[in-house]
Amino acid sequence: MDQIALLAPVPEEHLISALDTQKSAGKVAFGSNAWQVFNELREIAGDQEIDVYIYASDSRKFGPPKVRWTARYLGHVDSKNGAHPSGMTYRPTSTEQYDADNRGHWAVFWEVDSLVELTKDEAIPMNLLSGRNSHKAFVSNFVPHGPTLIEAL
Repeated sequence: MDQIALLAPVPEEHLISALDTQKSAGKVAFGSNAWQVFNELREIAGDQEIDVYIYASDSRKFGPPKVRWTARYLGHVDSKNGAHPSGMTYRPTSTEQYDADNRGHWAVFWEVDSLVELTKDEAIPMNLLSGRNSHKAFVSNFVPHGPTLIEAL
């Protein structure tokens, strides 16, 4: 089986805030309504370690879209009335300013550790990534609009 990875967009403000959450709680949780993607990931990943490539949406950086953050996928949990079952313990504090972000909005929360921002030289152009099922490289200006299963680099 090919190595699988996850490509996901996360607002840049939440990524920056997530570094503090990760430092204090050991991991961080991001919300998603794409529960099907995470259920599929659970089914096919087994016990293999999953890399996460993160596109920082709403970023102030210019130029073609690139993966500017990476992490290690730990799994996902179903929301409890749209909130993380552990409340704000693993959520970036930046999400507190959005009422729906932690109450009634998300179907699942995907959890990661080892979250790091890549340097400008380490950033990964989108055309180096390939969809899991298509095996075709994304175009250089591809912007992910939700979590996507991809082939690991």
